[in-house]
Amino acid sequence: MIKRAFIAIPLPEDIKNQIVSFQKKTLGLPINWTKKENLHITLLFLGYLNEDQLSDTIEAFEEIISYHSLFSITLSKYCYGPPNKKLPRMVWIEIAENPKLLSLQNDLKESLFSLPSFQYKEKQNREYSSHITLGRIRRLEFAKLASEQRPNIDEDCSLVFSANSVAIMESQLKKTGAEYTILKTCNLKHET
Repeated sequence: MIKRAFIAIPLPEDIKNQIVSFQKKTLGLPINWTKKENLHITLLFLGYLNEDQLSDTIEAFEEIISYHSLFSITLSKYCYGPPNKKLPRMVWIEIAENPKLLSLQNDLKESLFSLPSFQYKEKQNREYSSHITLGRIRRLEFAKLASEQRPNIDEDCSLVFSANSVAIMESQLKKTGAEYTILKTCNLKHET
């Protein structure tokens, strides 16, 4: 069975609640808002995996995570994304620069995409941009809004939480939006 998979850091419930409060302030915009239960920080999109690839991925994932410790994440700003686009595609939260997050993301990318079962897959070479997607803009409707009708979404949020675990998740694309299922979760280790 083929699964569309990615690796993510789940968010604590209190952080999700605060994010949803922000979403509610801007409900009139032509945006498909991310459901509360789907909020996360994507570390690596894996694409469509067959059973062998998924099995190899889970085994390597467990080992990689065992080398990484808990760390804090600071959510710094609500804004349009990606940056420097004339017409934005998303509303997201930027994450403050974090060497531990980047190290984890890089280790996952380098280790998993070098597995023998991934050798034929085309690798994404985009630079990693750590963020949380709050909603995807319906671009045609958004483009019709006069510039003064488009709110300036640029608000500090200063939310901090501890990244305790990392998950391999399946994404099923449906008419009502993506539905995510956790396939495997590993806890980050406590520093001694």
